[in-house]
Amino acid sequence: MLRKVDTGLPDFGVETGDLRPATAAQTADRAPARASLSSSRMIVLLALVVLLATMVSTGVGYQVARHQDETLAMEQRTALRNAVAEFRALFGHEREIDPRFVRMVEQSARLKNLQFEVAPADDGREIQPVLDTEGRITGFFTWQRTSPMAATAKAVMPFVAALAMALAGFAGFSVWHLRRASRELSESEALARRAADVDKITGLPNHAKMLELLDLALAERMPGETTTFAVFEIDGIADITANFGVLGSDELIIALADRIREATPDGAVCARIGSDEFAMLLTAPDATDIGKIIASVIENFARPHWFETVVRVSAHAGFAQAPHHAATRGELTRRAELALRAAVKKGPGAWVAFETPLDTISTDQKFIQRELPRAVSAHELELHYQPIIAAHGGRIIGVEALLRWTHPQRGPIGPAVFIPIAEQMGLMDVIGAFVLRRALQEAKRWPDLYVAVNLSPLQVRDGSIVDTVRAALAESGVPPSRLMLEITEGVLIDNPEEMVRRIEDLHALGVRVALDDFGSGYSNLSYLQRFPLDKLKIDRSFVTALGTSANGGVIIQAIVALGRALGLSILVEGVETEQQRVLLRLAGCDEMQGFLFARPAPAATIDRLLAQQKQNGGKALPASGGNEGEALTA
Repeated sequence: MLRKVDTGLPDFGVETGDLRPATAAQTADRAPARASLSSSRMIVLLALVVLLATMVSTGVGYQVARHQDETLAMEQRTALRNAVAEFRALFGHEREIDPRFVRMVEQSARLKNLQFEVAPADDGREIQPVLDTEGRITGFFTWQRTSPMAATAKAVMPFVAALAMALAGFAGFSVWHLRRASRELSESEALARRAADVDKITGLPNHAKMLELLDLALAERMPGETTTFAVFEIDGIADITANFGVLGSDELIIALADRIREATPDGAVCARIGSDEFAMLLTAPDATDIGKIIASVIENFARPHWFETVVRVSAHAGFAQAPHHAATRGELTRRAELALRAAVKKGPGAWVAFETPLDTISTDQKFIQRELPRAVSAHELELHYQPIIAAHGGRIIGVEALLRWTHPQRGPIGPAVFIPIAEQMGLMDVIGAFVLRRALQEAKRWPDLYVAVNLSPLQVRDGSIVDTVRAALAESGVPPSRLMLEITEGVLIDNPEEMVRRIEDLHALGVRVALDDFGSGYSNLSYLQRFPLDKLKIDRSFVTALGTSANGGVIIQAIVALGRALGLSILVEGVETEQQRVLLRLAGCDEMQGFLFARPAPAATIDRLLAQQKQNGGKALPASGGNEGEALTA
């Protein structure tokens, strides 16, 4: 029974198409929501501070006002007592006081409505007894008590209360707004977290989420279960984009996402992990036929699509399984990618399960990546040379310089193995310059021969190649006419106008340029007219066909006739039998090279071959009759 991994995301079905636009919009709103929340918090804080300050200020002000009023009342009583004591003699038993004296005391003590009464009424007025000179109460001064500061405070209080209510209401509104902004931000951040785990076009988990789910699946895998990680690469996406635009390719990607969901079991998790790559994660019983599932996905991808017209794409896949191939996420994904690369070599529709030899190849690549820079610095690279023979007479007329690397522990490592890695590492400028200089230096020992040097595509595309060739020629002193530079058809396609100028610049130095492996690539005959070439080098595949195909000789004769018409000399490589040599000479080839004459060997071997040729009076080298290496061991 298949066990579904909990993705922590919405069900990635058809409805996820509705999720993607909302997710993008919510993600865009996160910054305004965050700013609104921050401003709301600040407003609430300021409102609360102002409200608190208002209440505290009001309370303190009222207390100060009361204190001021109490102080004023005490000062008034003191002033009244002083006035009474000063004019005590005026208070007798007449029970009457001159009203003018009362007004004078009222003004000096700053009292309000001061009156002298014998028996004051209990009407809330302030009372001060009056004593005569004998200490007897003769009457009472009464006055209306005033509290000017408190009265002012009371008058202001309604406005303060209104302000406090307004601030409280504003604070309450701000708190509500704060909660709303906080809720919106939480929702936005939740959607943003989901968006960070989702591919925006398909709604499937993205690469990061798939790795997280893979960790979870490995941790939860039970005995008797296998966790499979498969990677699918789609072919032809670039062509769809070129023909239908980005929207067209996006529409295709969405359709492919639906196709992989349809073809995988319910327990599988599908993801988009690259612009043209999908992945599948499945934990299932060991007996599950994973190959059948993957083949079904590839077949689903290959079904026709309708985009204004019928469109077809193909796919290939590679997969690795835990615990059979790896136990950790890193090893499982790495080995699935190795299987995918192996599927690429098999072609569209192929799928490959990881096998140990695939990792051995990867280990060798890592070894070369580590050791090649050291070998370049330690001068471990060397050149071997293969003779180029005149078709008529069999005389050595040139040599082709071939790069070799003999590792101290691993032994010989072929250029087909380390040259692509050197290109990836950016070492071809150094290695190419070394080959050119070494070949020209050793060519000085063979003044009657020309030397052919292969240029990698990276060297030809580099505008500095002309300066490099010029410097190597000047350093060696070898005439430019003795240098033949070989390029492949592929470099002519990338930027034809630039390549025409590059070849013309090389011609201006006096060197010659040959088109290597003619017939093995695009073989567009317009190149022969457009580019100023000097020689065609027919690929060895046509020579092999001489003995197996009736058309092999006819094709070579056609190439020779074409080269003759364009004024190009013809060199054919891969000659291994005497029969091939005779047929190629009859077909009109000018030059040959191959194991029939000599294998690639160090410069000293070329010296011996030239010495043998000289001893033979400059006549043709004895053919080896197909016994490879005989000419070298003679």
